[in-house]
Amino acid sequence: MSMGFIVGPLIVFLVFVAPLWLILHYRSKRQTAQGLSGEETDKLQGLVVRAEQMQQRIVTLEKILDAEAPHWRQKP
Repeated sequence: MSMGFIVGPLIVFLVFVAPLWLILHYRSKRQTAQGLSGEETDKLQGLVVRAEQMQQRIVTLEKILDAEAPHWRQKP
């Protein structure tokens, strides 16, 4: 009686869940091992350029704020 409660779910797990789990696991491993595609590399490079431009803008805005409101950094 108690073996029936264990065997049923175990068979379902081994037949359906475990193979799907293994397939998805190794597919994701293969995708991460391949690295970035050309399109992804281009997008990443574009994001790097945008981040550098934003950093320059932030530095400029901080200089303007330092000149016009010297104590702006101390405000909560």
